[in-house]
Amino acid sequence: MQQQQSKNEPTPEDRNLVKFLLASVSFLFIGTIHGVLQIQPPIRAWLDSIGSPYGGPGHMIDPLAHAHINLIGGVVLLGMAVTYYLLPRISGHAIFSQKLVNHTFWWTALGICGFYSTLMVFGILEGTLLLQNDITGVEEAHSYYTPIIATVSTGMGIGFWVFFFNIFFTAKNIYKK
Repeated sequence: MQQQQSKNEPTPEDRNLVKFLLASVSFLFIGTIHGVLQIQPPIRAWLDSIGSPYGGPGHMIDPLAHAHINLIGGVVLLGMAVTYYLLPRISGHAIFSQKLVNHTFWWTALGICGFYSTLMVFGILEGTLLLQNDITGVEEAHSYYTPIIATVSTGMGIGFWVFFFNIFFTAKNIYKK
């Protein structure tokens, strides 16, 4: 005889969303540390000297890396978790695919990590080369930046599109006649 689940007891699908919440909190934590560090006078002076926030390598660190770790890592992952949690409860229909929920998480989270890391590494590398007046070194480093940032942002984008696909087909099932 199968045991019936109480209304307040989390389902396996609910527990599957814990990783979204933990990642969201972790990314927000990293973003707050980043924010505090980037306003410290020596770091702020260094960032300003390499073009933050308007151009040059400094803009990779502030505002791009800082904004993405907070907004995409913290807020968007939280929004995905909330949508995956609430949509079945409000609509009375299951999410189209739990496999796609996992794909949403991993593509998005790994893309966020790669995107943030790439911005930070190349911002620091190119900024250091710029202050050494090594323009050739900046250009050479930047030639690697473009394909790497394209790759990691594509991974993040795949996570977004898997999420949209999963929600679209869930909604389609809700409104089937």
